[in-house]
Amino acid sequence: MTKTAIVTGGSRGIGRATAIEFSKMGMNVAIIYCGNQAKAEETVAACKENGVDAIAIKCDVKNKADVEVAVENVRETFGSVDVLVNNAGITKDGLLLRMSEEDFDAVIDTNLKGCFLMSKACSAIMMKQRSGKIINIASIVGIQGNAGQANYAASKAGIIGFTKSLAKELGSRGITVNAVAPGFVETDMTDVLSDKVKEALMNLIPLKRTAKPEDIAGTIGFLASEKADYITGQVLTVDGGMCM
Repeated sequence: MTKTAIVTGGSRGIGRATAIEFSKMGMNVAIIYCGNQAKAEETVAACKENGVDAIAIKCDVKNKADVEVAVENVRETFGSVDVLVNNAGITKDGLLLRMSEEDFDAVIDTNLKGCFLMSKACSAIMMKQRSGKIINIASIVGIQGNAGQANYAASKAGIIGFTKSLAKELGSRGITVNAVAPGFVETDMTDVLSDKVKEALMNLIPLKRTAKPEDIAGTIGFLASEKADYITGQVLTVDGGMCM
């Protein structure tokens, strides 16, 4: 039976690359997006080129009703939910004393609460199947912190703790839960950084290059495959050696 993967934030960047990676692995893919329908449909088309089925579903991951409807839509369409990638995330950077409560809440709600709601909805299905893989996208910022990103760092550190707790809860049901912590990846989110900041970051990377979204997607694909069946509760840093 063909497996089905859900990728949140699947319209671009790491999410898009992951969806395409899954399609190459022969999985049907549901791309969850919040804003850009055109980009989501482009990802769907790219997945279908690899001979699988794919759909795009608009869903606000921090909204419980939205999430439940979206996940049930996937289950009804494809018959199962075998892989969940919690990739949807935002940044609203600023030093703590200047950070508004709204900016703190927005990042926590999308990045961390969204991960919680999607995992809860999908794990209910996976527990009945007695199989499944949940892969949460953290960040090296959640491991080592970053000035001006207290909200983002807190959300990603929370994802790491959430991942380990869920791995212990779901392991007996044949479900693995892992996290991937990317370093500096070339995406829309990092394009806004100045050349000076990018150069400073490059000096911290032993491999002396930034990651492509495909570098991260390859690791996610590994964790979603049978080759990783005995790996759970782990955080894999994919950062060119940046935080070793």
